[in-house]
Order: sequence, then structure tokens, then C-alpha cells
Amino acid sequence: MKKLFKAVAFLLTIGMFAQETEETKKFDFSGSVDAYYRANLSAPNDENAIAPGSSFAQLPGFALGMANLVASYEGEKVGFVADLVFGPRGADAIFNSPQAGSFYSSSSIVNQLYMYWNVSDKITLTMGNFNTFLGYEVISPTANFNYSTSYLFSYGPFSHTGIKADFDLGSDWSFMAAVMNPTDLTEFNATGDYGLGLQLGYAGQYLNFLSSQGAFEIDYTGGFDLSDDFFLGINAAYYDASDDDDASFAGVALYPQYATSDSFSLGLRAEYFAETEGGAGAIGAYDAEGDASVFAVTLTGNYTVGDLTIKPEFRLDSGSEEGTFIDNDLAASKSLSSFVLAAVYSF
Repeated sequence: MKKLFKAVAFLLTIGMFAQETEETKKFDFSGSVDAYYRANLSAPNDENAIAPGSSFAQLPGFALGMANLVASYEGEKVGFVADLVFGPRGADAIFNSPQAGSFYSSSSIVNQLYMYWNVSDKITLTMGNFNTFLGYEVISPTANFNYSTSYLFSYGPFSHTGIKADFDLGSDWSFMAAVMNPTDLTEFNATGDYGLGLQLGYAGQYLNFLSSQGAFEIDYTGGFDLSDDFFLGINAAYYDASDDDDASFAGVALYPQYATSDSFSLGLRAEYFAETEGGAGAIGAYDAEGDASVFAVTLTGNYTVGDLTIKPEFRLDSGSEEGTFIDNDLAASKSLSSFVLAAVYSF
């Protein structure tokens, strides 16, 4: 009987240990859907409709954003993330996926697909396709205060495929190093070239560096809680196209955000963005030397009802060159004012 009791106790101990081990593993399914209405205030909304040169939220009238489905598994040591996107915003986000003829290949719905290994409490290795570590804004509209996006975000990298190592250095310091395919070549590497990514972080402030195919970008992303209700986000970046090309761009964006209540917040994005020698082709109208700049101010409200966020947004883009935009008479103009009403549901 003693042996039997010992055997039962041993099995119960194993069972409880296995249950505790299972409880440390977590499978999660989340995502979002979004749609919006967009109208120009100072330019046509018919077949001559135009939009700012930044990414996403560019379609006229009532339009679709994307459906974002994210499956993740978090174990004690290892895990994965499979992030799929469907819709115009998703297609724009993965623009460099290879195509078969005029159709996207089957993997073009992949926004992120990576596995990770927590080698220790201080080191994590990640391999696969992951969204960029540069910039203040991201692809998913749930993580951005403004619905439309900045020039800095739109012309920086969107995603990378490679391997990276994250290090917790202690005392709020962190470091990341990555070897990756050329920027935005997320499905496979057809060039034989590789890029290098570095990030140094301290207490929510990040200095980022990316080198890919002779081009490089330096980026600072951070923010400060000025009070319990007032936050100031900051993004600044400089990009140089290559050793043999003088094309470059630089910019800075400020993101003051104020929570007026538990359900409503008001935020402003004020961005200055300049290009030289044609830059990234973001602004569209340049002087004789190929230089131009744009100042864009975006005022956005966030009203939450449960898991739904309603975002009314007014935006004014002002370029340095005549012809950057057009007005209601189809004449060349330096500025464009527009309105967006977006709805974003997260689950």
C-alpha cells in the first residue's frame, strides 16, 4: 500500500507539474478591422481626386482599410507570431512581395511571420518577417493615434526579413542587432545583398540605424509623459539613398496628445519633411535642383466605445513648390486640406 500511495503521489506531482507547464504557454488570437471616409476640402473629389503623398487613407469617399488577423503562441522559451492582412491597406503595406503575373502570390497576405527563442532572461533571438523597428508609426491602425500616416513613416522601411537579437542591458537600457534581406524584400532574397539594423534604447527612447544596398537611415523615436493626461511623441530621421546618389530626405514630427476623458483624446501631428535631389519622390513637385519640402499638420480625435475607436481627422499639407497639389479649379497649388472619418475595431 505504501508503494501504491507513493506511486499515486508521484503521478499527481507529475500531473500538477505538467499543468503548471501548460499554463505558462499561451495561444492568442487577435486583430482589427478598419474602414474610413475621406474627402478633400480644397481639391476635387471626382476622377481628379488627389491625396497627400503619404501612405494609406488615400482613397476617396467611403473606403476599406484592412482586416488584420494575428495568431500568436507564447511559451516559456519559444513562440511565434503569424500576422495576416487583407484589404487595400494590407496590400500597400506588403507592396514588395513577389507577384505572379498581375496577381499577388499566395504569401502576399503575410504582414509578419516570425519565431522567437528566449535564450535567457536577457537575450531573445527572432527569425522571420517582422515590421520595422524604425519610426514612431506602424502599419496597424490600432497602434497609431492618427489614422493617416506621416511622410517619415511612409518613405522609411515597412518590414524586414532576417534574424535579430535583442539584449536587455539592465537599468532601462536595451540593444538590438539584425541581419536582414534588403529593405521590404520580405518573402525571399533575390539580390544576394543583406542589410544591417541596429537599435539602442533607453527608457522608451530609441536611436535606430539601418543600412541596406548602399543606402542608410538614422532614426530617433521616443516620447515623454508630460503629465498623466498629456503625452508628447517625437520622431526624427535622415535617409541617404546610396554612395553614388545625392538623393536624400530628412524630417521631424511631433505628436502631442491629450486625454480629455477616459473615452476621448485629442492629438496633433506636426511634421516637416524635406527632400534633396528628388529624395524618395514623396512630395511630387521640386525646384530646379530637385529639392522640396512639405509641412503637414494633422488633428485627430480618438473616441472609444468598447473595442471600437472612431477617429475624425483634419489634415493640412503645405508644400514648398507650386504644383505639389491642385485646387478645386484644377490649378496648381501648394496646399491640400482634407477630412477623414475612420472607424477601427480591435479584438
